[in-house]
Amino acid sequence: MAVTQSAGAREHWSGRTAFILAAIGSAVGLGNLWRFPVEAGENGGGAFVLFYIACVLLIGLPVLLSEVLIGRHGQASAPESVRRVARESGASENWAILALIGTLAVFLILTFYSVLGGWVLYYIGFFGGEMLSGGYTERGAGDFPAIFDALVANPVLLIVLHGLFMAITAFFVLRGVSKGIEFVATYMLPGFFVLLVGLVIYGAFTGDIGGAATYLFTWDASALTGPVMLAAVGQALFSIGLGGALMIVFGSYAERGINLGSTSGIIAVADTSVALIAGLAIFPIVFAAGLDPAGGPGLMFVSMPTSFASIPGGVFIGFLFFIMVFIAALTSSVSLLEVPTSWAMETFGTARAPTVIVLAVLAFVIGAFAALSFNVLAEFQPLGFIPLFEGLGIFDILDTFTGKLMLPIGALLVAIFTGWVADKKLLDAENGISGGLHILWRFLIAWLCPLVLTVILLVGIFPGLTGG
Repeated sequence: MAVTQSAGAREHWSGRTAFILAAIGSAVGLGNLWRFPVEAGENGGGAFVLFYIACVLLIGLPVLLSEVLIGRHGQASAPESVRRVARESGASENWAILALIGTLAVFLILTFYSVLGGWVLYYIGFFGGEMLSGGYTERGAGDFPAIFDALVANPVLLIVLHGLFMAITAFFVLRGVSKGIEFVATYMLPGFFVLLVGLVIYGAFTGDIGGAATYLFTWDASALTGPVMLAAVGQALFSIGLGGALMIVFGSYAERGINLGSTSGIIAVADTSVALIAGLAIFPIVFAAGLDPAGGPGLMFVSMPTSFASIPGGVFIGFLFFIMVFIAALTSSVSLLEVPTSWAMETFGTARAPTVIVLAVLAFVIGAFAALSFNVLAEFQPLGFIPLFEGLGIFDILDTFTGKLMLPIGALLVAIFTGWVADKKLLDAENGISGGLHILWRFLIAWLCPLVLTVILLVGIFPGLTGG
């Protein structure tokens, strides 16, 4: 697809469909396939899921629309887009700090996200090798905890896999908006959806689909505790990729004729639907194998492979499953790298190729230390003197710092900026909504979103506030 150019030579999506697919691809990642089932499993299932949907609609969607509006109006990197809106609103250009925080957040997320992407590559190779050797079912399921432990205990292998995933990510970002990010979303995302739906159908016939549906959708008011509600809001923020300047950058690549109101709604609904469908794809197989649905991160890398060993054609299904996970991870990682790339190119006047290479190498180096926190640096806790990071290694510090601090701060500042600082006429003129929906969006972004995001931030810093 051809890329159109603005007067300032800014790249644009080739159309509304490309924008939607790219945005969905950025949102649909390990946050849906890995973190959402884990969060649902650890927080009681149905109560978490239903409250999560409400959070997406009342918190996620208003912030998402605000971010793409800022980007489309600014037509620049995230910080410069915020700066332009602030300038035209007669406000301080220092508000650009909100996008700088977001840009740094997504870069840091990329560093450890790539480590997880490396794990996915390992399992693709593992299942592919087992298909060729036929040894998967003969070996039995009991070895998978040991297989995973051996993987994370091998520093050289982890770093090599992490480097390979980062190189694949950089390759597509080097190709630009149309030939890179848009290409990945347009040609890989449909394959992801086919594999996901196919896994649901497979689970319906060979797994416990009834148990999975009951677990995910049965309402249990007693399970809706303060920590569960906060986990749901945080997951909605993390899953769509808000607070990290990503959607501001994607909005900046959108042409003026695209209706951002309806487009944002499609993105939010699609992201939530994938999270729910992922639960219906994963849990039937887990339940049929009699495994714990609240198995934490091991759900994807231990429980699922163990489950595949007990079902017909498990080695082939396992291979397809991790191909699907890889596509989801890649569509997100290319977006994560594009955000700092856009900023650096604009700030330093550099070409795309050297900018991507430098950023990818830097992310690889930081991510290598995160990978080593599972083995040779397992006892290294550099921020252990801070209560929030007590007992955490480098990988978990990066996850906690971005997820509990930087993303909530970024989203909170976006809500305050949109609701109280930016000239309403600037953004209202092109938000694509009117009447009651417009009034509701204005109320949510000015009042509910700042309130809830402030609570999330405080609880992230002081978890004892919930009593949990």
